Amino acid sequence: MRDFSHLDIVFALLWAARWTLLLSSIAFVCGGLAGFLLMLMRISPFRPLKYISWGYLEIVQGTPLLIQFLLAFFGISILGIEISPWMSATLALTTFTSAFLGDIWRGSVESIPTGQWEASKALSMNYFQQLGLVILPQAMRRSIAPTVGFLAQVIKGTSLASAIGFVELARSATNITNVTFEPFFVYLITAIVYFAICFPISVASRKLEKSLAY
Repeated sequence: MRDFSHLDIVFALLWAARWTLLLSSIAFVCGGLAGFLLMLMRISPFRPLKYISWGYLEIVQGTPLLIQFLLAFFGISILGIEISPWMSATLALTTFTSAFLGDIWRGSVESIPTGQWEASKALSMNYFQQLGLVILPQAMRRSIAPTVGFLAQVIKGTSLASAIGFVELARSATNITNVTFEPFFVYLITAIVYFAICFPISVASRKLEKSLAY
């Protein structure tokens, strides 16, 4: 059996982190698109859309992310549809991301004073003009900091994908530990890698929050 040096372990974990970054990036982008649609539904004057989006958000936010990973993998398999750990992880994390981003953005829209709606309505703007020209530009500015901050949560959430066999950073750490029998060193480096990825995002979020504060 080949011996692994500490340098080998570090490089192996850094290489595995690419899957963590790829999964979180795809989930954040796709979840952002779905979250934007959910936000529009949530603030819509059409009640059925509001209720549908409300139910979706409550279900997703009210269940653990780990359970969502397991349901995406085993639930779809029960239907006779073959799905890979990669696709299951992407689906579950995208669903999770869409619900939270949709709620963040809904809160930003609802934080805009009602006077803005009334003033734009007085200018004979229809609902879509009010939303696109007046409300959303202000709301999106307010939501930048929490949106960036949530990205760190998405990245850390990828570690739960190891439960369905997706080999990202956390699962790679377990695999390497089983071979090297050095759990402390392996998981210490794993924690450092997660920190190195997430800390700059958290700092950026705090700086954005201060710079964009009204």
